[in-house]
Amino acid sequence: MATAKIDQACSSRMAVDLDALRHNYRSISALVAPATCGAVVKANAYGLGSAFVAPALYREGCRTFFVAQLCEAAPVAKAIGKDCALYILNGLDPGSESACLSAGHIPVLNSLSQVERWRALSRQAARPLPAALQIDSGMSRLGLPLPVTEALAADAGFRHDVDLRLLMTHLACADEPDRQANADQLQQFRINRRLFPDVPASIANSGGSFLGASFHLDVVRPGISLYGAAAGPRTQGIRPVVQLEARIVQLRQIAAGTGVGYGLTHMATRPERLATIAIGYADGWPRCLGNKGAAWHQGTRLPFVGRVSMDSSIIDISALPEGTLREGDFVELLGSSQSLEDVAGDAGTISYEILTQLGARHLRTYLEDGQAITIPAGDYA
Repeated sequence: MATAKIDQACSSRMAVDLDALRHNYRSISALVAPATCGAVVKANAYGLGSAFVAPALYREGCRTFFVAQLCEAAPVAKAIGKDCALYILNGLDPGSESACLSAGHIPVLNSLSQVERWRALSRQAARPLPAALQIDSGMSRLGLPLPVTEALAADAGFRHDVDLRLLMTHLACADEPDRQANADQLQQFRINRRLFPDVPASIANSGGSFLGASFHLDVVRPGISLYGAAAGPRTQGIRPVVQLEARIVQLRQIAAGTGVGYGLTHMATRPERLATIAIGYADGWPRCLGNKGAAWHQGTRLPFVGRVSMDSSIIDISALPEGTLREGDFVELLGSSQSLEDVAGDAGTISYEILTQLGARHLRTYLEDGQAITIPAGDYA
């Protein structure tokens, strides 16, 4: 954990290693070269704080950024240079086109109605307006089907209205490299790409970056791998970015037969030494980890017992010599002993969900180039 001064009023603390983040960007960039490596910084940089993450990626050379919604774009744009392209992956809600244009962002047009609204604005502006076009190559989530893409390619006025900067699609199974669906989507996208041969193309997300050169095309769009989590079994060259610790609020000893937590879902079968720690589902620690998973102290596993509460959880510290931990000490939840994937596996979910749910009550320390900036809880946006 960071050596920076820690606010003693803080009950949990997170360290975000921006050096590791930049390493991950360099590693993926080298892997996919000569393709351009962008960065997905949606959802406040997957919950880590776009005001710190985006500038670090910019310093590493990233000039292509992606957010999901227009409302996310302003803080990212403020944090990066004006020489960057900032794409809105979900496209634009009706009526928000002028705001997007005024801000200089690039919408990803996912439906014919989005295309038509953007074209109408271009006619008002009397010039082609920049946009990306998303193709549905088989995920059935966002994007245009092939017949609509063919119609747009045959419409001479479309390219007059739209300055097409990127043709993209999204892989449904990139984290499962042996799925035939990946090759099928690539083939379907190639059919669409032939309709716009002069436009840069993008299919690879984090998992797609590790599927081989045929998936790299012109632009890759890593997200979760930048933040230190694996995107399938072929992930390589990625370092952990996040550490998380919670403070011990209270210690107690209980006798065999004693119930623990809401619903008394844990009943001690022997004497146990317990620690109540200051983290719960309001902090992003999943409630489903009640009686599952663990915290750690210097390599020793300390299992959760009883239900996870809103603001606290209980761990069994009986494996440690008595007196090892005191009230006010911290235990590890994410770090050298436990990864995002470990926690996600215990919770029956994915690392994306664990990462993006981590709440605003953690004191955050951002580490870069030997410097540490500590941000009070709730003040990291």
